[in-house]
Amino acid sequence: MRVLAASLAAVALLAACGGGSSGPPAGAITVKLTDYKFDPATISAPSGKVVFYLVNSGTTAHDMVIRDSTKKQLGASEVVAAGDSKVFTVDNLAAGSYVIVCSQTGHEALGMLGKLTIT
Repeated sequence: MRVLAASLAAVALLAACGGGSSGPPAGAITVKLTDYKFDPATISAPSGKVVFYLVNSGTTAHDMVIRDSTKKQLGASEVVAAGDSKVFTVDNLAAGSYVIVCSQTGHEALGMLGKLTIT
């Protein structure tokens, strides 16, 4: 009986530590990454800190990069492996129009880009 109780406690402790994401954080904007597009491709958010929850539903790795009109990079997520998800946070985004792209080789040229409007 003690062994069973100790085993259950160990399993509960390991489950609490977790290895994967349990879903999007409160207030995050969920963006699905597929081969080769963002869904949604047009995103609006208020100025300031913006949190994205990136879900890769494609078969290859993707990321999300935010650029201004001069192509200056304002933020870039980690690479998200196929079937995985990542939280991507950008602090202090000013009001304006931005472009989002996947910076993985050839993905932007294949149409993996969209628009981000910060109000």
